[in-house]
Amino acid sequence: MTTTLRTAIVGTGSVANLHARAVASHPRAELVGVTDLARGAADAFAQRHGGPAVYDSLDALLQTEHPDVVLICTPPGAHREQTLAAFAAGAHVIVEKPPAPSLDELDEMRDAAAKAGRQLAVVFQQRTGTAAAHVRRLLHEGALGRPLIAVCQTLWYRGDDYFAVPWRGKWETEGGGTTLGHGIHQLDLLGFLLGDWASVQGRLWRLDRETETEDASTATITFESGVVAQVVTSAISPRETSSIRIDTQKATVTVDHLYGHGHEHWAITPAPGFEDEADDWDLPAVEERSDHALLLRDVFDALLSGRELPETADEPARSFELVAAIYASAAADGAVVTPADLAVHPTHRSGFASPVTDMRDADS
Repeated sequence: MTTTLRTAIVGTGSVANLHARAVASHPRAELVGVTDLARGAADAFAQRHGGPAVYDSLDALLQTEHPDVVLICTPPGAHREQTLAAFAAGAHVIVEKPPAPSLDELDEMRDAAAKAGRQLAVVFQQRTGTAAAHVRRLLHEGALGRPLIAVCQTLWYRGDDYFAVPWRGKWETEGGGTTLGHGIHQLDLLGFLLGDWASVQGRLWRLDRETETEDASTATITFESGVVAQVVTSAISPRETSSIRIDTQKATVTVDHLYGHGHEHWAITPAPGFEDEADDWDLPAVEERSDHALLLRDVFDALLSGRELPETADEPARSFELVAAIYASAAADGAVVTPADLAVHPTHRSGFASPVTDMRDADS
């Protein structure tokens, strides 16, 4: 690997700005090229971010710039093709969530990475930050006793203007609704903290928005450790919040935030009789907040040193499998779905289209 990572960005929408700033903040990374279907948008983006070369296609960018890393910031329907092209050109790939429209396509992307000897990282920035790392360590080491029950909520608000974008709200182009597009962040953090899942039961709801996909979902997830989690995801909640609560034998862990968390968003409350242990659970004195730049920094450092991907960027399929299992369960009227079921699922490895219970006319 070169001493400086030559990076390229595909797709110059709003999230790409976070990627460009993360590249700029790393001492051994530079942005050398960008491309977008809208040339004007790519030109404006390049002017804002140091003047990298602008290309009309990913193929032209790859052939000319030979980047070390390709950052994919396009809608999920394009991720597979763009990822495979980047691997074929010898680049590592960092792709925005959701990594693909289906588990089968993600499998193809992971296989291509292995064959090319390249790394595939998925951007789940909620995993990052010193608080998340600290709480994960406490849970995994048993310092808080056995985790028992959890609540995971992604209560966001997206108006009609959000769904007016042509590719949103449709199974064919977005792949799923708020569970895939929004809830996956907190589901990923939940899995990062609690580990592998054992079963899922889910339902999809259309409560207010004019979409093919769901605007809300509910699910019960059990984890291999025995934890039972109740999950609610919504795109119709005016007072927005992203929250996780984990009750253990010794304490309650909570994180309440919206799109990113710092130490002030986390709390560890001791159960009666365990107050004397609470000092050992204090968050680190030095704080790092969850952020794209933090995740990309750790991935860049790993690539430069030849190490495996950091914990904040590994296990790209875990949260995606949870989402797929919710959709698969909803398609079977809330039946239990296990990892073994999902591994050979006849429909929901190739796409997530599922029946949505429409409640908009329930009072008529």
